[in-house]
Amino acid sequence: MTTPSSPLPELPGVGFLAKVPAEHSAFLTGFGKFLRYHKDDIVIAEGAPQQSLSLVLVGTLHVISSADARPILLAALGEGDSIGEINLFDPATASATVIARTDCLIWSITRAELDSLVKEDSTIGLSVMKGLLGQLSRRLRHMNEKLATSEKWISDYWKTGRP
Repeated sequence: MTTPSSPLPELPGVGFLAKVPAEHSAFLTGFGKFLRYHKDDIVIAEGAPQQSLSLVLVGTLHVISSADARPILLAALGEGDSIGEINLFDPATASATVIARTDCLIWSITRAELDSLVKEDSTIGLSVMKGLLGQLSRRLRHMNEKLATSEKWISDYWKTGRP
């Protein structure tokens, strides 16, 4: 992994930054840092301290959890997806491992850097936070739908003996 200071003149409007006005994108590059990962690099290790929110700008990542000593693919992430949101607001260890499946460019920001951003320009900070909350809400809604579908499948299986 390498850490260039700023390989882009401004952050692209993807993911939780999609609704940040374009004129603020260059301002945002002054906060956080850009990280490059190569194929098969571990971006986050399950159980390790995790204190940053990261936005995938380029590349593909796999989110993997080890249940009963066997890896389970939880998600494949790409441009505009984010990782680490939960620990930004509720610090703990990482709940899954994230592995780069291609070369990746990621923008990462810590809670302290996000707080500085909000203090320096509350309008931009609010725009970032609204985007982040929207993305988290969509992800929670999606997980609720998956759980409901899974529960229905299990219930139907127990009632009929077949899916």
